[in-house]
Amino acid sequence: MVGAAKTATATWRGRSAPLAPGLAAALAAVAVALAVHAVVPLLPAMTVAVVLGIAAVNLPGTSALCDGPLRAGLNFAGKHLMRAGIVFLGLKLSLGDIAGLGWETVGLVVGVVLLSFAGTYALGKLFRLDGDLPLLIATGFSICGASAIGAMAAVKGTRHADTVLPVALVTLCGTLAIGVLPLLMHPLGLDALRFGQWVGAGVHDVGQVVATAQTAGPVALGAAIIIKLTRVVLLAPIVGVVGGLERRRHRLRARASVTPAGAPRLEPAAPGKFPPVVPLFVVGFLATILLRTTGWLPSGVVAAGSTAQDIALGAALFGLGASVRVRQLFKTGARATVMALCSWVLIAALAFGAVHLMGS
Repeated sequence: MVGAAKTATATWRGRSAPLAPGLAAALAAVAVALAVHAVVPLLPAMTVAVVLGIAAVNLPGTSALCDGPLRAGLNFAGKHLMRAGIVFLGLKLSLGDIAGLGWETVGLVVGVVLLSFAGTYALGKLFRLDGDLPLLIATGFSICGASAIGAMAAVKGTRHADTVLPVALVTLCGTLAIGVLPLLMHPLGLDALRFGQWVGAGVHDVGQVVATAQTAGPVALGAAIIIKLTRVVLLAPIVGVVGGLERRRHRLRARASVTPAGAPRLEPAAPGKFPPVVPLFVVGFLATILLRTTGWLPSGVVAAGSTAQDIALGAALFGLGASVRVRQLFKTGARATVMALCSWVLIAALAFGAVHLMGS
């Protein structure tokens, strides 16, 4: 028994050793990103982490490291630490806070998310984006940025490399929101409360929402966070619906085969090969929401969970950013970039309309 334990330990060390350099680099990048955010609050730490990753893989001095000894750990961070960050994200959500908005406001927010999702997906098809790109971009733009992209990619079985472009686009458009939306506050006749509601309903990532809304003061920031977290709750049901459809598609494909004569024939399905309706980490996300809602968790635990989320998501976004080749992005992502900018405008317009309905 002792020998088996030693063998298992040796195996674990052998498998984890290639991950260590990349994970260490990702954690170091998170520390830098958090330090930059502390000095310049307008720059969200998660956005800085993505930019650092993009810089690392495109600069001559560090590019070879990202493609060599760091690659395994960076890929691990981009996939698995993203999922851990989504679980910890649930600790920021309380169903009581959302219920306090009133059912009319919650209904408007749900409407914005669904219309944003459908509109962005339609734009992706209109621009003839390949594979799962329309779905991933729609999920990230309408719900909660890179976290939502990671959750949807898990349900669809999307390759890690295919999530890079959607994450880059959601980072680009969220960064644009930080600079552009505050300039539109007064021309559009928005007070602090309505500006915060607009930002919460229309900006993609939680960090980007905070960075944009805080320019108008605490009233705007509070309104933005509550509206945004209401959108985040919708991650689980939307992923669940897509997961159910994907599972049904796999089941039909597994059962239907074609004989040499071309006639369809039913065969037993292979349940073990089906994707989950709701991935385990999304279940964890729901569990942490419920824990936070009960009020049982001490404030110290919630604060620790928030820190853990920042570290996990920051490392994941650095890992994803370190897969973005700028030259390749310009060649293959131009159409997707134009489509994403159209979606950004669409979502801002839908959120603006919802804000006016909230105040009517």
